[in-house]
Amino acid sequence: MNVREATPADTEAVIALFEAMEWDRPWPRPEIGAGHLEGKLVLVAEDEGEIAGFAFGREAHHGHAHLQVASVRPESRRQGVMTALLKEFAARAKAAGSEHVTLDVDTTNDVGRAVWERLGFREYSRRLFTTVEQIEQHGSEPAGESRATAYVQTDDVEAVEAAAAKFMPWLGGSGARVTGPENGWTAVRAELLDRDRHALERLASELSNATAAVVCTLGLEDGRLVRYVLYERGSVVDEYQSVPEYYGPVPPGDVVALGANATVVSRVTGADPARVRAIVRTAASPDELPPAPELLQQIAELLGLSG
Repeated sequence: MNVREATPADTEAVIALFEAMEWDRPWPRPEIGAGHLEGKLVLVAEDEGEIAGFAFGREAHHGHAHLQVASVRPESRRQGVMTALLKEFAARAKAAGSEHVTLDVDTTNDVGRAVWERLGFREYSRRLFTTVEQIEQHGSEPAGESRATAYVQTDDVEAVEAAAAKFMPWLGGSGARVTGPENGWTAVRAELLDRDRHALERLASELSNATAAVVCTLGLEDGRLVRYVLYERGSVVDEYQSVPEYYGPVPPGDVVALGANATVVSRVTGADPARVRAIVRTAASPDELPPAPELLQQIAELLGLSG
């Protein structure tokens, strides 16, 4: 296999492979043409005279290199083609003065994320989207109260304090308040957790791993939305959002997934499944549910948490 810079003779094969890639974005796919490649470093992996894969991007852009698109034919995968393309792109980037390489990957692309992570990439930001209509509906409304707590199902307060003190600085926070235990749960609160859901979720996963205990995050967002996430051995086992499409449309499967799983909730918290189904409901609008602070308190009491 040979990795080289593409020539005009390769354009048709590269575009065909580009067009064959899956598209999972909220907006229509733009028409793909040679213009996408202009001014970019385009590399191809050639195997027995056939293009097995390609990659293109900018080897020096605002102080770093950015890999815009990379793809390998299905029949050529797991043969080191992507690694070879990436190494050549990195070598060209280094020669151009770049020390870092970035790329974008869809959150739904689990296979792609796993590949990039194996190659050394790690997440440093998230790109969010919404519709113009959603901004028109919510943009002028004042933000409501947001607060959240991570509850660890343990009486070992010292272990929770030690874990929180270790992981909070990694997330950009400090000063976690650990209280309890109450009803078998030790609570962790911090200003960072109130405003940063991603930090809350990262901390909860780490606490679950560090203490080998079930962890439940419970929060109020924008004064109108209630969310909880249950973790076991560091992994999410159930997730609830009172209004699944509060922040915009999501796939039908995700709407269902954001409803409470009464069986799981009962198993890890001891809550009565019938009461879980009656209280932890979802709706198309916050107005179809009890006021969010009231709903949060109901859920907290159901799970044995200090709301």
